[in-house]
Amino acid sequence: MIPQELSMENPLGPLGYEAEDILAPGRFGAVLAHAGVGKTALLVQTALFLMRNGINVLHVSLQDPVHKVDLWYRELLQLLMERAGLRGNRQVWDVLQAFRFIMTFRVDGFSVPKLDERLNDLMIQSIFRPRILIMDGLHIDETSREVFQDLKALAAKSGVSVWFTVHAHRHEGRTPEGLPPSFAQISDLFEMTLELLSEGREIRLKAIKGAKAASSAKDLELDPSTMLVKRA
Repeated sequence: MIPQELSMENPLGPLGYEAEDILAPGRFGAVLAHAGVGKTALLVQTALFLMRNGINVLHVSLQDPVHKVDLWYRELLQLLMERAGLRGNRQVWDVLQAFRFIMTFRVDGFSVPKLDERLNDLMIQSIFRPRILIMDGLHIDETSREVFQDLKALAAKSGVSVWFTVHAHRHEGRTPEGLPPSFAQISDLFEMTLELLSEGREIRLKAIKGAKAASSAKDLELDPSTMLVKRA
């Protein structure tokens, strides 16, 4: 049983969202940032919050092996428990991990049909039925639109919502809407777009699209030393 003292605040709560309605099934969300700013950390914290509420999360990584992704979850959970004044996490983790499944692909070996096949294998055998899908490390270029359209169809068919990490290159310019050109070509497929910005010694979140309470987004920051979302 998870200790009731382990209070996991919704990392995206300041945007006006509760556990069940961060993204509806079939919808896309993106977290944009330069390398190392905290894209994966923010989504792992969101995943832990959802897992804490009994929601199944499938984490698909195209850049890290299973053990490294698992380490992200364990380390951030440990930090959350320490912040709550709790010791140890074995019992908590044994409960939480039942709500998460990690799937990895080589970048050059990924395709939507392969993801569809592996996801269907999980669900048809009642091994794991996700409600949230995290896509970490999927490259975006001028040929990406068809891939994301196919992923959108897969999300709708499977009844999952999908969060993507999006690498915003430092050398890229920005469109009038404030988006990297590589992402702008597919931005219409996304219902929510967030960006993490490194400003001196602070990491702030900017809501570009889809926040219910965009005016409160300025209050959402990551602690650079732990990558945890700071409490309100």
